[in-house]
Amino acid sequence: MKAVCWHGAMDMRVETVPDPEIINPRDAIIKITSTAICGSDLHIYDGFIPSMQPGDIIGHEFMGEVVETGPEVKNLKKGDRVIIPFPISCGNCFFCQRDLWSLCDNSNPNPNAGAVEKLYGHSPAALFGYSHLFGGYAGGQAEYARVPFADVGPFKVPAELTDDQVLFLTDILPTGYMAAENCNIQPGDIVAVWGCGPVGQFAIKSAFLLGAERVIAIDRVPERLKLAQEFAGAEVINYEEIDPGEALKEMTGGRGPDSCLDAVGLEAHGMGLEGFYDKVKQAVRLETDRPNVFRQAIVACRKGGHVSLAGVYGGFLDKIPMGAAFNKGLTIKMGQTHVHRYLPTLLDHIQNGHIDPPAIVSHHLPLDQAPHGYDIFKHKKENCTKVVLKP
Repeated sequence: MKAVCWHGAMDMRVETVPDPEIINPRDAIIKITSTAICGSDLHIYDGFIPSMQPGDIIGHEFMGEVVETGPEVKNLKKGDRVIIPFPISCGNCFFCQRDLWSLCDNSNPNPNAGAVEKLYGHSPAALFGYSHLFGGYAGGQAEYARVPFADVGPFKVPAELTDDQVLFLTDILPTGYMAAENCNIQPGDIVAVWGCGPVGQFAIKSAFLLGAERVIAIDRVPERLKLAQEFAGAEVINYEEIDPGEALKEMTGGRGPDSCLDAVGLEAHGMGLEGFYDKVKQAVRLETDRPNVFRQAIVACRKGGHVSLAGVYGGFLDKIPMGAAFNKGLTIKMGQTHVHRYLPTLLDHIQNGHIDPPAIVSHHLPLDQAPHGYDIFKHKKENCTKVVLKP
């Protein structure tokens, strides 16, 4: 089969690799009909995610048709149309039983788990196509994929809905929704969202669904700001034209937003001396992540408010204003998304027309053009907002 393989920073190749096979009795094989390039895939593309190996198949947003199942998979049959949550979860452990699917104890038991425990203090759930720290499982930017624990993960979707309507249930739609939920939104709240990429767009929509009165979106890319206004209904700030901290004060009567949501993560673009500082420290590995947005969110948030992190952070941060967070009494929530928890609710929102996922898609490309898709998504070329690949 053909698959998108990592060979180093800025080096994605479409190669012919062996077809996946059933290994364990709870496995299934999926023929992939749609797969997408995620913003967190760009962290791999840029070389910031450790423990990658040349030839690794990447990608964690994918869906398709069941073509084979292991003997213990009783809930799926050949021909079923399914989306695949990006965390791999067993369904039986302490964490899965508590709806904390991205913290599964049993899906990431490989030798690299010891390294990730030293880095993070525990071994989180395995992820599709996201380095050997997270299990080393082959990803879904391919023609076929093996899905472990297939009696738990795959979620059947209605035939009448298009791939573009349901594909983002795999990751970015529930990620945006969980990030908004972590804001503990109350009726009438004002929410600020940094980053108008795909997760940011869904976070804005979700904040309104959860009761926010106003959402203020912060970015610098014109097509993303336009999408935030027209698709998501946000007020917008271009941080290259105006200081977001000062603008948020003015737009909230000096109090600050009730919640601040970071949908950017470890590759935040900073302005001025602060941005230069982070880029230099990251380049020489004195700091693994650029937390410029996280800092801004803490400083901007009102007293007693909530800061929610949806953007991926991978390692160590510098100069976080913890004194501000502590003395303002902020609640900070974060984490990989518990995708399985949100699927029925979000499918209902799609079917009822509350969310229109295809609106964020700018490019459909054949799988062979994946390297071009990475290039335009990374560098914001061709008005690119989201790339869907068709195997």
